[in-house]
Amino acid sequence: MAAVVQKPSAARLIKPEQEQQQQEELEEEDKDTAVLLNGEAEDERDKESTATKKKKRKKKKSKSANTVAEPEGEDEVAEVTKQLEKQAVDDKEEDGEDDGDDGDAGGKKKKKKKKKKGAKAQTDPPSVPIFDLYPSGVFPVGQECEYPASQDGRSAAWRTSNEEKRVMDKANEEVWNDFRQAAEAHRQECSRKLIQENGLNAGLAFPTGCSLNHCAAHYTPNAGDPTVLQYDDVCKIDFGTHINGRIIDCAFTVTFNPKYDKLLEAVQDATNTGIK
Repeated sequence: MAAVVQKPSAARLIKPEQEQQQQEELEEEDKDTAVLLNGEAEDERDKESTATKKKKRKKKKSKSANTVAEPEGEDEVAEVTKQLEKQAVDDKEEDGEDDGDDGDAGGKKKKKKKKKKGAKAQTDPPSVPIFDLYPSGVFPVGQECEYPASQDGRSAAWRTSNEEKRVMDKANEEVWNDFRQAAEAHRQECSRKLIQENGLNAGLAFPTGCSLNHCAAHYTPNAGDPTVLQYDDVCKIDFGTHINGRIIDCAFTVTFNPKYDKLLEAVQDATNTGIK
């Protein structure tokens, strides 16, 4: 018998090519969908990042609004600026920094200014010791009077013109300086604090005299004396200071009735004439 050989049909020969083409088309579609999906994912990420940025900005704004509250009204603004300026001035005075730029290129630290201690000034009423007012230990010379020529032609001017006498005066400068310190304490207002009382080295020279009316001088009332000054009384105050036993003495008169004014003027003029 003759064998029967069947030829493959055209449909069967075409089928593998169609399957391959379909598979390629499917792969291209998958790629397109993947690209689309990736694009959407990127868009979503961008949206999320912008949303988070906006939230952060809102938080910063809210924080700044809470920390720095703007005052309402011109009066409040002026008050706040005054307080800030005052605080800046106080900080500058406390720090004592030099004026200039805030930072040097070399990074050098600024040196603080040392506040210069000026000379002390006397208070009113006086309370600062005389020695503290003149820390150098040199006290004011005061008024110096020239020796006048007397009517008989004699004069003591040689005491200031003679070279030997001037040298002797300079040798006693320490003594004169003690007198000047006591005199300055006496001039300002005699007190144990001003003279810095220290036993026999410094203090009041003698008991203060308070002589009333008929009592000319050298009367010192005891503690508890009930005497009260009256309108017509004349009281003579006599007090002195000393440094190392060198006494400065002075007295003045206290009155209340104007009828004694001329008498006081005459006594002051006589005293000044006697000194000259």
